[in-house]
Formats: sequence, structure tokens, C-alpha cells
Amino acid sequence: MYRAARTVVDTSKSSTDGTEDAPAPRDEVPGAEGPGQPERVGWRRWTMDTRPLRRPAYRRLWSSTIVTSVGSQLTAVAVPKQIYDITGSSAWVGYASLAGLLPLVVFALWGGAVADSMDRRKLLLITNIGIAVTSLLFWIQAVTGLDSVLVLMVLLALQQAFFGLNAPARNASIARLVPEDELPAANALGSTVMQTGLVAGPLLAGALIPVIGLSELYLIDALALCVTVWAVVRLPSLPPLTGTVGRRAGWREVVAGFRYIALHKVLLLSFLADIIAMVFGMPRALFPQLAAETFAPYGEGLALGLLFAAIPIGAVVGGLMSGTFSRARRHGLMVIAAVLAWGAAIIGFGLSGSLWVAVAFLAAAGVADMVSMVFRGAILLSAATDEMRGRMQGVFTVVVAGGPRLADVLHGTAGSLLGARTAVAGGGLLVVVATLGLAAATPALRRYTA
Repeated sequence: MYRAARTVVDTSKSSTDGTEDAPAPRDEVPGAEGPGQPERVGWRRWTMDTRPLRRPAYRRLWSSTIVTSVGSQLTAVAVPKQIYDITGSSAWVGYASLAGLLPLVVFALWGGAVADSMDRRKLLLITNIGIAVTSLLFWIQAVTGLDSVLVLMVLLALQQAFFGLNAPARNASIARLVPEDELPAANALGSTVMQTGLVAGPLLAGALIPVIGLSELYLIDALALCVTVWAVVRLPSLPPLTGTVGRRAGWREVVAGFRYIALHKVLLLSFLADIIAMVFGMPRALFPQLAAETFAPYGEGLALGLLFAAIPIGAVVGGLMSGTFSRARRHGLMVIAAVLAWGAAIIGFGLSGSLWVAVAFLAAAGVADMVSMVFRGAILLSAATDEMRGRMQGVFTVVVAGGPRLADVLHGTAGSLLGARTAVAGGGLLVVVATLGLAAATPALRRYTA
């Protein structure tokens, strides 16, 4: 329902007073490995590519996201827990999720246009402060015992609106400040932190609630977001490039972004590949049914926790081992292979009668998802011009947020009609068939090389 805004940018120059100057041009960013640089050998080839961490601002902000990615998951646990405590109804928890989706979609699309028309640093500062203030308001309503579901849903919608404005600017900034050959590595670093938060945050929340209470989770999140605000203050200015200054950020610009996607086939295909994977192959809505039926002998609570944690754990492992793929040049082929591997792993999960085998397949799916995230992100940043990157990231945010929610509806319906395991395996098969069809019919993606 909620993810904290995370800002990942970089600069290589610092002034004597400790603040960063304007970033170097893309082809002049120091510290990048050139063609003549020796390749990593031995076990180092398998480990995460950390070259982007050589850049001071990127390193500082990446470190801050370790804190905020965990903090965001504290709120992600606290909001549904508080709503369920007030209402005693899981239906209200679902309604709250939908209440956050609409503002996220609207403001992510509009936020992409805004990110292409103003200083991205200013936009990041405004939105990160907004997210932090909203977390503080969550804490105030909880500590005062307001017990209003309406207030919770309004605050959630507000926070998702700020996140929708923040995410396009955050992601679009990377390509201005990290050399193109480091884009996959930068995406792997950021995605690994996010997935680590998905594992550690809920576990920490579960441990803290009995000790300090639910309301303090919101306060911890607000304090963690202050770290991100501090990091954004230290960034250089990121104004629009020459020729894009003064453009209005209206809905006409949003439409222009969709037109741009339609005219650039590789961008459209990268979105379609992710939609196929998430809509047909994300079975999280069936985890409770599988835990209660198929894996009940292992303990329903244990089974449910492992099913939800398996994909993020696999993604973290994939990120830590990203040195094996982050230097690949055929980005389009890597996306196709990753989505096919995701589909195959989901088929295996659906056919598994053993909890541990099922968890292993889900973890493998998490590795595949990490590979897909890394190269889809790199394609969006390298194949689009800077004046369109904000809008591309806005659409990307909508796809990432909306796809799993559509999957919840489809898998939930199919699971009720066909049974959970049949629905899961069938969804994975659809992923494989649809991806093979997409790759065969449209060679632009599989031929795309960075």
C-alpha cells in the first residue's frame, strides 16, 4: 500500500564549502570505468557492481535509503493493522489499498510531466518533506486515539500522491548523473535496498509492536524520512536541460508522454513485458488460500510468512550477485529471459506440494524479478531523452503499482473458480506463452543493446 520515497542521484564535484556543484556532463562524469579498464576477475565478477558508490552524493543517498526503505515498511504494516483493529474487517483493509491507488496513478503521471519541467532537486525536496509530514500526521492520529478509518484513508491517499510526484523525479535523475555503463549497477543497488526493506521492515514491525506500540512505528518512519530530506538538501541543482525550460506541466504533456512511448517501440515493449509478468504471474492474492489449504500441515502462520517473504529474499540474493549480469549489454534480451524465468518459476511454485520447494521456486522468481527490474530501468533511462524521462518514470510507477493490484483481482477470481494451485500454474504458463509471443512478434526488444 505504501512505499517510502527514495532518492538516488549522484555528482562527482564538490565545492570547498561542502556543497555539490552542478554535475558533470554525461560523457564527462569522472570515476567511470572506460573500455580500457580491466574487468573484475574471480569471485568479484559474481558480486554486486558497486561502481556508482564511488560518487559522493550517490553513496550518501543510497546509504540513507537503507534507513528509509525499512521505515516505509513500518508504515506499510501499521496502516492495515490499525484499520483492522478499528473495523475488524479485512474488506476495509482492501478498500484502503484502493484509496491509495488512484492518487498514486494520477500524481505519478502528472509528476512525470512536472519532473520534466522544473528543477528535479526542488521537486524532490518538496515531496520528501510532504511524505515526512504525512507520516508525522499518521503518528499524531494514532497517539491521540482518533480511531477514524476515514482519516487514515485520507492520509494514505495524501502520502501516495506525494510519492507519485516524487518517484518520477527520483528515477529520472539517475541518468543525468550516472554514466550510462553504470545504470544497471545503480538500478541493482537501489532495487536491492528496496527488496531488503520489504523483508526486514515487516519483521521489525512485528517485533516492535508488542514492545513500543503501533503509533511509534509512524514516528520512526517520519524520523527516517528526515534522513532523505537532509540528503536532498545537499544535492546540486537539477534544472531542465536547454530547450525544455519554461514548459508547462499540464495534462497535454502527459499525453505527449504516452505518444512518445507509442512511437518508441522498445519503451512500449519493456512496459508490456512487465505487465505480462505482473498481471498474469503475481500470485500473492492466493498466498492465504495456499497457506490454509495446501501448506496447512506446516503451520498456516509459518507458511503464510514464508510465502510473502520468499520473493523479496530471492530479489535481495539476486541483487547481491548482480555482478553476474549488471554489465551485460543486450538489455532487451535480458528482460525477455528474466520474464521467461519468472513465468517458469511461478509454474513450478503452482505445482509444488512441499512448502520448502514452493519457497525455493518463489525465491528463484525473486531473482528473475531483480534482473528484470535492473534492465527495464536501464532501458527507460537510456532509450528516452532527458526531457521525456520524468514522464517515462511516471508511467513506470503506474505499471509497477497497478500491475500487482490487477493480478490480485485476476488470481483471486481464478483461485476461487479453479483452485489456487491451478490458477498459479496457469498464470505462470500464460506469462511464458505471452512473452515468447511478444519476443517473436516484435524483435525490437530482444535486439536492443545499450
